[in-house]
Amino acid sequence: MTLRYTVDAVVLDIEGTTSATGFVVDVLYPYARSRFAALLSERSGDPEVARAVAQVREAIGEPGADAVRVEKALNAWLDEDRKATPLKTLQGLIWSEGFARGDLVSHFYDDVVPELRTWHSSGLRLYVYSSGSVAAQRAWFTNSPEGDLTSMLSGFYDTENAGPKQEAESYRRISGSTGIEPAELLFLSDRPGELDAARAAGWHAVGIRRPGEPYFEQGVGDHAAAGTFDEITVSRSTS
Repeated sequence: MTLRYTVDAVVLDIEGTTSATGFVVDVLYPYARSRFAALLSERSGDPEVARAVAQVREAIGEPGADAVRVEKALNAWLDEDRKATPLKTLQGLIWSEGFARGDLVSHFYDDVVPELRTWHSSGLRLYVYSSGSVAAQRAWFTNSPEGDLTSMLSGFYDTENAGPKQEAESYRRISGSTGIEPAELLFLSDRPGELDAARAAGWHAVGIRRPGEPYFEQGVGDHAAAGTFDEITVSRSTS
């Protein structure tokens, strides 16, 4: 069954939606883990690194924590797959460098990029809202197997500039930032809690269910569901 929506924009989750969670967990997480120590020592004066380190210290309640203690906390959060903003910030910096060096190439499911091109060419605006940092998102879409995809995207949102993904206020904030009415926004994600929050903010929401992904068996609650992007037909609103 094809799902049909008439909206002004589509907002995309990444892990489990456009791309395989396994790639992130099996490739990107170990890559970041092996480079945290170097980043903390070599770029401690970088404002973005310094801010993230301060956030780690605040989160663990240790204002005097040294680089070794900060790295230990980051690795513990990584093991828990915690969506902590400073962890995502530092991962994003490391991944951006890895993509730029050619060490990394991102992953997209085969059905995703053709649909994104179709939606973009029809005049729909496309945005990303991921727990990964904006820097990581940009690197991800810049270094895809099909080249740089960022020209199709109108903006990037993460837990720092939008807020937690399971809170409706975050989606209201995105709506306000884009200038698009909630009813004209469609969110695609594999996580029920995120879909619930988007709907609570007045958005349309579709759950993406891909075999092998962490939330596949759980399902997407009472939300409309699609196994691939080509099961969703999106046209631009004329209102």
